[in-house]
Amino acid sequence: MGRTVPTFTMVIQAEMETWSKFRRGLRKEDQDALDELFRAARLQLASSAYAARPIPFESIIMSMLIMQQRTIKELQRHLAVGRIVNRQDAENAKEE
Repeated sequence: MGRTVPTFTMVIQAEMETWSKFRRGLRKEDQDALDELFRAARLQLASSAYAARPIPFESIIMSMLIMQQRTIKELQRHLAVGRIVNRQDAENAKEE
């Protein structure tokens, strides 16, 4: 017997194909960004399959948003560390 329910990998691939004309209209760097977003969705396959949302694109978008949020948090952490280092450098320069 064959599979009656497509895997979430197949769902993401099908969704990517529906966006292919949109992707072609984008500049190269934006095509790369879109590809990266879909890669982020593939990283969350287990949670997306487990959620079994009636509209699979919702899980794809949430996966993309999670990746964006993680990136934002990482950048904020790097900025905070940079500020601390700069502040310490400024204090050390004043002492000299």
